[in-house]
Amino acid sequence: MADYSFGGSDEENAELKKLNTEVAEDPDSFENWEKLVRAAESLEGGLNRNSNPQSIAATRDIYDRFLAKFPLLFGYWKKYADLEFSIAGTEAAELVYERGVASITNSVDLWTNYCAFKVETSHDSEVIRELFERGATCVGLDFLAHPFWDKYLEFEERLEANDKIFAILDRVVHIPMHQYARYFERYRQMAQSRPLQELLPSDTLAQFRLEIETEGLATGSQQVNVEKGELEIEREMRTRIDNFHLEIFARTQTETTKRWTYESEVKRPYFHVTELDEGQLVNWRKYLDFEEVEGDYMRTAFLYERCLVTCAYYDEFWLRYARWMLAQPMKEEEVRNIYQRASMLYAPISRPAVRLHYAYFEEMCNRVELAKDIHQAILINLPGHIETIVSLANLSRRHGGLEAAIAVYKAQIDSTECDIYAKAALVTEWARLLWKIKGSVDEARQVFQKNQHWYLDSRPFWINYLLFELEQPTSAETEATQYQRIKQVHDDIRRKSHLPPLTMKDLSHYYMVYLLERGTKAAAKEYMMLDREVNGPFSIQQIMKSKVADDGKASSTDRRLLMENGHPGVEVDEAAIRRGENPYTKYYQQQGEHSLTGGTQASPLPL
Repeated sequence: MADYSFGGSDEENAELKKLNTEVAEDPDSFENWEKLVRAAESLEGGLNRNSNPQSIAATRDIYDRFLAKFPLLFGYWKKYADLEFSIAGTEAAELVYERGVASITNSVDLWTNYCAFKVETSHDSEVIRELFERGATCVGLDFLAHPFWDKYLEFEERLEANDKIFAILDRVVHIPMHQYARYFERYRQMAQSRPLQELLPSDTLAQFRLEIETEGLATGSQQVNVEKGELEIEREMRTRIDNFHLEIFARTQTETTKRWTYESEVKRPYFHVTELDEGQLVNWRKYLDFEEVEGDYMRTAFLYERCLVTCAYYDEFWLRYARWMLAQPMKEEEVRNIYQRASMLYAPISRPAVRLHYAYFEEMCNRVELAKDIHQAILINLPGHIETIVSLANLSRRHGGLEAAIAVYKAQIDSTECDIYAKAALVTEWARLLWKIKGSVDEARQVFQKNQHWYLDSRPFWINYLLFELEQPTSAETEATQYQRIKQVHDDIRRKSHLPPLTMKDLSHYYMVYLLERGTKAAAKEYMMLDREVNGPFSIQQIMKSKVADDGKASSTDRRLLMENGHPGVEVDEAAIRRGENPYTKYYQQQGEHSLTGGTQASPLPL
């Protein structure tokens, strides 16, 4: 943000500049953002329509940035709307409310506040009722939606619209929610004085009437005057309707009780940046399992939306929601919306799994270029991310052939933004493509051979190279040739690589198993010699002693062993020390504790 006056006093400006700098340096710090917002709110002792325009503009800018970063904080949307009302009036506040309910559509509190604001600032009952209906669609199914429904009923009571009140109650009594019983008692009481046609659908009323008339004829009752007969029928119908309503109450009670098992364990139904404990996550998983088994699409989707307010930063719930939605018929756009919300607002770029699944979804929908763009966007922020590069290469192969995939790998290997360890892994993937997809073992082997000198300290490179040779099928005629290849790779690992001793030991064990399972008559001798070298004490490990010595001779290490009571130590070269070299560098390198400096490695040789 540019360095400019925030419109307050010198002291206020200095504090806001300091807080703004802290936010810029650590934009993920919720605590820093809160301090900045509080400082902006207190400018000039509290903003109003007569405040300095610079102060108003600065405060709006801070709120906009804060709520763009944390859009699920319903309380701050309410505070922002109140601020705009005091600064610019009704329309400005309403615009903030609209932005708020668009950002967190299932917030009971925000919708309740918005509708209450509308009731107080508008005289058009139809406009207000339309807003309440929007809110009912968004939050009406919430287990804790009673504040919203109470506000809706209060509005209709002001208008003395008893028909509207009864219609609202008729909806609410079917919803499993925290205070379902008091709504039903009021509904049942009002039903006694409402016309029959408001109590049940016309077809159900007709069925009840027919049953009553049929029962009367069956008992042989005498028909009296028409007026009395109608009164008797209505009385009997109201009794049946009341029983029907009691059945509704029983069903709602049962559904509420089933959900209370999970609702009672929801300790934080709102968004916050702090992590949830494992018990809360387990409860949300079980609750979602329950609603999915119940099979009601609207209730399940609503619960997912509730869950993703509390668990917005947990990838598993976004992926689960997208997978569940994909299983519903004709919901492609809904799935896309889920992935986009997760990718753009909540899933950090450092965890690209959600974005990669979004790319796979778009590929499934035949939007291949968009899928590639999603991969490229990840790599802009995470250059050298192996999983993303491999995914992009495979995507390119599926739609452009083998050469397109190899081109992706070559471009990344030649890139200066890709570190040496990532390049080593990509070379092995390149070789795997040639081997598994093209079926060319020789070309794959050439990739390993021509690039091995660049990646002498890469464990993934050498283990993949060794496994590549071990997995080649052989016959009695070709086993001897393949044995030489495998042995050569193993010798390079032992003598040329810069791998830590434990890693070399692990890889040697692969080769030792090979000797026992596929070796010739002489394999036992080689196995025992290697076992001595790999698993024996350091004093008999000739290759390791050679690697530790500066002159590459085991005898030099033996001399130091005698001087250092059996520890190889570090041979000190006085001339090297005078040149400023560290005598411990080689020792640490051999122990796997030395990291390569960037920019010192050349690109692999092209094939």
